[in-house]
Amino acid sequence: MKDLTGSAESFLAEPRVATLTTLRPDGSPHVVAVRFTWDGAAGVARVLTVAASRKARNLVRGGRAALCQVEGFRWVTLEGATTVSDDPRRVAEAARRYSRRYGSPPPAPPGRVVIEIAVDRVMTLNT
Repeated sequence: MKDLTGSAESFLAEPRVATLTTLRPDGSPHVVAVRFTWDGAAGVARVLTVAASRKARNLVRGGRAALCQVEGFRWVTLEGATTVSDDPRRVAEAARRYSRRYGSPPPAPPGRVVIEIAVDRVMTLNT
C-alpha cells in the first residue's frame, strides 16, 4: 500500500494485537482487542472471529472499521470498508496467514468467519 512506509510495514509484521473499532446499531463504538493479519500487497487486513460476535454482527451489514496496532507511542491505524465472509477459502486463507504471523493456528470454533478490511486510509505515528 503506497501510504505505508517501510518501517510501518515492518511494525505491522510484528506479531502483536490491535484494537478493532466498529459501530453498534445505535452508533456507539465497540472496541475490542484482536489478533489480525495485514496483506500489504492487497491492502487488506483480516480478523478471524465467529459470526455471533458483536464485531461481526456490527459489520455484517457492511460499513467501516478501524484497526489500530499500538506499542508505546508507536501506532498504525488501518481504516476501510469491511466484508464479513464465511466462505471456506477466505476463512482458510485468513487462518493460514494468522498461523504464519503468530506461530500457531487460530482457534477454530463453529461459525468462524473472517472480517476483511479493504484499507483506504492509514494513520501512523513514530513508525
